[in-house]
Amino acid sequence: MDPRQTFVGSSVALSRICKGVVLHPGARIEGPRTFVGPGAEVAHEGPATLRNAVLGAGAAVASGFVDGAVLLRGARVGANAHLRPGTLLEEEASTAHAVGLKQTLLLSFVTLGSVINFCDCLMAGGSSRQDHSEVGSGFIHFNFTPWGERGDKATPSLVGDVVRGVFLRAPRIFLGGAGGMVGPTKVGFGSVAAAGQVVRSDIDAGRLVMQKKREVDIPMRWDRLGGVDDRTKKNLRYIAELVALRVWYREVRLARIAPQETELRAVLVAALAVINLCIEERIRQLARFRDERDQPPLVFDWKTLPECPRSCRAALSAPGQGHAMDHVEWVQGLDGKTVKVLGTWLQAVVDQVCGDAT
Repeated sequence: MDPRQTFVGSSVALSRICKGVVLHPGARIEGPRTFVGPGAEVAHEGPATLRNAVLGAGAAVASGFVDGAVLLRGARVGANAHLRPGTLLEEEASTAHAVGLKQTLLLSFVTLGSVINFCDCLMAGGSSRQDHSEVGSGFIHFNFTPWGERGDKATPSLVGDVVRGVFLRAPRIFLGGAGGMVGPTKVGFGSVAAAGQVVRSDIDAGRLVMQKKREVDIPMRWDRLGGVDDRTKKNLRYIAELVALRVWYREVRLARIAPQETELRAVLVAALAVINLCIEERIRQLARFRDERDQPPLVFDWKTLPECPRSCRAALSAPGQGHAMDHVEWVQGLDGKTVKVLGTWLQAVVDQVCGDAT
């Protein structure tokens, strides 16, 4: 809109800035991995910096700082956003203003309110922009525990899951505002955590929960290193869900793209790289957690995971001509039998990762 107030760094490949992009005054684009898809909009509410960020078609960054994050088609972040590496917003996921994300994956349609810090989480649920999982304003995911010599971040939380969430028909989840959640925590689909509380234990599916405060006044011991088995189990489940999402992208999402859809492929390859980064981070944090407790690191086998069922191959095959159906439209059009077969496959991936870790 005003070249005098727009900075595009010399490392940016101009071929990765697509037709129809709108850069408002105050836009700053940096990094060789940056990609801005057709119709994307940057800095329409204030200054915005993209550094090695990837925006899909129609995505938008109102203002703020986006470093190494990936936004798929129609995803939007509000003013004063702070998105760091390991962040993935799928189709039409969104945030309001002043939201901080890192190592966070929001599946399609998930919505975050304002003034939120939601790092080291995966959230799913809902079926559309009118029916979606949401986090209320003023919410914090507490992703650090102080115990031990340096504390740890083996604290990822699952709000919903991948196995059901990717099919965009699981019941929505609501985490009420002016509150928080201490990781690692698991929240089931269809649940509501009432506003004004800090969630400190898992919430089963289909529950309305207001957890009571508990008064604590005991001597402080920095060497309090209990809960190894439970924390390991929760971290392992989180990693397994990320592996299932990785498999979903490799064998379903990328498989459906026609050869000529180079722009969409670039965005999905970047999304897959984010998922890989998140898996590596979670393995590293879990190994560090276990090492301080004199436990050996877990070993994961990535080579023998179940392949996509043959009965679904025809539905996944990319068209020879033209463009593939939009992913959201395609998923929402799957019949119940196909969803069941694919869901069973993804669950087998999760079970195998959890079962094979030694």
